[in-house]
Amino acid sequence: MTMESLRGLGTQGVASNHRAVDAIESPAPSAPFVLQEGRHAKPPVPATALRHRELQEGRFWQAIPAYRDIDEATFLDYRWQGRNSITRIDTLLTAISGLAPPEFIADAEAGFAHSPMSVRVSPYLLSLIDWRNPYADPLRRQFIPIASQLMPDHPELVLDSLHEQEDAPVPGLTHRYPDKALFLTLDTCPVYCRFCTRSYAVGQDTGMVDKVQINADSARWEQAFTYIASRPELEDIVLSGGDVYNLPAKHIRHLGERLLQLPNIKRLRYATKGPAVMPQKLLTDHEWVQALVDVVKLGRKLRKDVMLHTHFNHPAEITWITREGLGRLVEEGVFIRNQSVLQRGVNDDVDTMRLLCKRLGHVGVHPYYVYIHDLVRGVEDLRTTLRKGIDIEKAVRGATAGFNSPVFVVDTLGGGGKRDAHSYDYYDEETGIAVFSSPNVDPDRQFFFFDPIASLTPEVQARWADPQERERMKADAASKAMLFKGKR
Repeated sequence: MTMESLRGLGTQGVASNHRAVDAIESPAPSAPFVLQEGRHAKPPVPATALRHRELQEGRFWQAIPAYRDIDEATFLDYRWQGRNSITRIDTLLTAISGLAPPEFIADAEAGFAHSPMSVRVSPYLLSLIDWRNPYADPLRRQFIPIASQLMPDHPELVLDSLHEQEDAPVPGLTHRYPDKALFLTLDTCPVYCRFCTRSYAVGQDTGMVDKVQINADSARWEQAFTYIASRPELEDIVLSGGDVYNLPAKHIRHLGERLLQLPNIKRLRYATKGPAVMPQKLLTDHEWVQALVDVVKLGRKLRKDVMLHTHFNHPAEITWITREGLGRLVEEGVFIRNQSVLQRGVNDDVDTMRLLCKRLGHVGVHPYYVYIHDLVRGVEDLRTTLRKGIDIEKAVRGATAGFNSPVFVVDTLGGGGKRDAHSYDYYDEETGIAVFSSPNVDPDRQFFFFDPIASLTPEVQARWADPQERERMKADAASKAMLFKGKR
C-alpha cells in the first residue's frame, strides 16, 4: 500500500496500515524454499519438448550454390529478394539443376505443364527446401508441382469453388457474411502457392487458366469504398488479394485510413503470406512497416482493431529472419494471427502441427485457423480427409494455451463459408461426403465438402466415376443430413 492510499484514514487505521507496510517491507526470516519432488511435481521435460525454440540460424542460404557468396546484408534486402525471385519455369529448373537429381528436374518440368498457377519463388524460400530429398520436402510440395505425384481433380471441382465472384457486388469485393467483406486489393503475390484457392485470378495466365483481372486500381477501390459505406451492417473488412505485401506503403496507408474513417467499420485485417516467404521485407522495407504501424495506431486511437493475418504451414518456414522480422511488428504493438492449410505430406500429422503452433507462439503469432484443404485445380495430391483434420485438432488441443490453439475449419463449396470441421450435419466417411448448414449465410441451403477420391475404397471410387451414381450418393447424404439435423 502506498503512502497516498493511507491519507484520510484515522490514527488507528494509519497505525494498522503502517504495520502492514512494515510487514511487507521487512519480512520475517524464513527457511530457504526447497522444491520437494512428489506426486504433484512434473518431471523434467525432454529436449524435444523445446524444439519450437530451435530456429534455423546463421547464413543457411549459402548452402545453395547460387547464393554461396551472398552476404547477410544483401540477403536481408527485400529488394534483392524481389529482383532475384524466380518467375520462369526454365530459370527455376536451371537454379536447382545442381541441387536436385535429373529425374526430379524432368518430373518438375512436366508438373508445371499441368499447374494452374504462375511461377514465383523467392531466394529465401528456395534456400529452405531440403534439396537432398526434394520429393518429400514439405516446402517443395507447396510450390513446385511434380508430375509423378499429381492426381486427377475431384469431379465436383470448379475453378472458383468457393463462389467468391458470385458474392461480389462490385469487382474484387466479396460480401458473404452479414457483417464482414473480403476486399481483394490486387492479384499478385511475393510467391505463388500451388494450392491457391484464387487461382482463378492470382498471377499470370497459364496454359490451364485465363485469369480474372483484379488489378490494384484506384477506381475499382473507390467502388468498393462506396459499397462498404452504403452497408451499415458491414463492420469487418479483410484486405487480401493477391497479397497486400505487394502493395506499396502509400497504398497500405490509404486503404487503412479510408476504411477506418468509415463509422461502420470496427475491424480491419491485412492478409499476407509475405512473412512466411519473404520476411526480409519486415526488416528492410521501413516505409511499408511504418505505414502498417501507423494504421494500427490510428485504429487504436479510434478504438478499432487492426490486425495482420499471415500464413505459415510448416515449422521449417520459421527461421531467425522470421523471428526478427515479426519481432519488429510485435515491438510496435501489431497483433498477428496465422491461418494454415492442412496439406497431405506437409503438416497432416500431429507432431508437425503441434510444433507449428508452438513455434508460431514463440515468435509472437497466434494460430487462428487451419483450413481443411479446399478443392483446387491441380493439387488433389495435397488434400486430406475431413476426418484427418478433426483427429489432428483433437490431438493439438491442450498442447499450448487456448488462444494459441487454432480452430480447424472447412470453407464449404458453393459459398457456404467457414464452418468448424466437426460441425457437419452428416459425414459419410465411406463415400467421403460431408454436409454442412450455414445459418448466417443461407439457412435454407446445404453445403458440401468432399474427401479426396484417392482416400476412398476402389469400390466407392468406381461409384464416383459414374455421374448418375455420384448424384445418388450426394442426394442420399443430403437427405440423411436433414434427418439427423431434425433429431437434434
